[in-house]
Amino acid sequence: MPQTVKQNGITEGVIWKQLLLFFFPILFGTFFQQMYNTADAIIVGNIAGKQALAAVGGSTSTIINLLVGFFVGLASGAAVIIAQQYGAREAEKISRSVHTSIALAIVGGFVLMLLGFFGGPIALQLMHTPDDIMQPATEYLQLYFLGTIPSLLYNLGSGILRAMGDSKRPLYFLIIACFTNIALDLLLVGAFRMGVKGAALATVASQVVSALLTLWVLTRDATIYQVHFSKIRMDGEMLASIVRIGLPTGLQSVLYSVSNIVIQAGVNAFGTDVVAAWTAYSKIDSVFWMTLSSFGIAITTFVGQNYGAARYDRVKKGVSVCLGMAFGSTIFISTVLYIWGGVVCRMFTSDATVLAHGERILHYLVPWYISYVLIEILSGALRGAGEVVAPTVICCFGVCGIRLLWMWIAVTLVPQLETVMASYPITWALSSITFAVYYYKSGWLEKRIQLHTPKRG
Repeated sequence: MPQTVKQNGITEGVIWKQLLLFFFPILFGTFFQQMYNTADAIIVGNIAGKQALAAVGGSTSTIINLLVGFFVGLASGAAVIIAQQYGAREAEKISRSVHTSIALAIVGGFVLMLLGFFGGPIALQLMHTPDDIMQPATEYLQLYFLGTIPSLLYNLGSGILRAMGDSKRPLYFLIIACFTNIALDLLLVGAFRMGVKGAALATVASQVVSALLTLWVLTRDATIYQVHFSKIRMDGEMLASIVRIGLPTGLQSVLYSVSNIVIQAGVNAFGTDVVAAWTAYSKIDSVFWMTLSSFGIAITTFVGQNYGAARYDRVKKGVSVCLGMAFGSTIFISTVLYIWGGVVCRMFTSDATVLAHGERILHYLVPWYISYVLIEILSGALRGAGEVVAPTVICCFGVCGIRLLWMWIAVTLVPQLETVMASYPITWALSSITFAVYYYKSGWLEKRIQLHTPKRG
């Protein structure tokens, strides 16, 4: 008997309830995923010192985001395609897309492993990483990239489950992997005193755990998305669709990371204390980013399924509801971090100089979070409907391009930490305005409806 696609509340239920039911598992999942590196930073910073803290964050995190972000962005095309196929009840295409996605994760992970292992140390040198953290940063980076195949398998697999409306099991797998990481951090870094090597090995082991759990579900569930190892291969049609949607997102991620690499190089110029403070801030800062990212994933899947089901009214209403929730969450998070963020910094280090720099960074950037909301939600909605070129162009020029110009011109003229940090709010605000004009004034949705509506007569 051929498998069919079951009904899903995303295309039928109360909009705000469906968004929240989808959002919270993603948020908690992102939280536990972020705890991988945060646990590394807390344990390493307190046991191995501020040099080790700077080594597992800062430049290494930026390089990881550059390479991994491209493939995760590329893989996001699979989630959009599968969500649209699920909304349109196209069972046979879903199976082909799923097996193509797994093949893409394996091939992409192998390429990424080679690039990161051999190219990472070169990138650290080009970023002017301080001499006292160069060796541990290199060790951490090379060991981390040995685990990129399981990392991508989890990301692709969880993306498949979320595209079907299942955001709970990816959360459960991350919780298990996160506690695996923390336990191994305490063992390898705390008990065996392996430093950044132990932190990297703990992270890789936890990624293997999450990948195995995800594959276990995908291969055992007798559903339309069930994975059969004999069917894992690149389907030309599905791969083309995935690349068409995912490649612009992947390239955008690369440009984001390139601009952040330039910013990190600017931060590195202020010495190890500032690099360590920036690392601690980035972990605290992740509370905001994982919340907005979860809203972005939720609206992308929501729009993808409803667009595939031709429920265009729900597309528009869903975006408005999601924006309201995202703005409210941002105001709350910004207030909490501005008041108590400095206290949280003490989780990472007791060094007075590092703490002072950390609070300085927090108080400068946190009030500007509100200016980023439109970028995340509107770009997620556009991608969910398959509109990928416009958000990529807006982000590349509005965020990345202007940010690079700012670093090369303004920071050269006024070489201060505040000048470096100013690159964020300036580019967020300009890009948000551009997104609002495009989304609400260009008639993009109506054009896509006309393009995909069969002509009669």
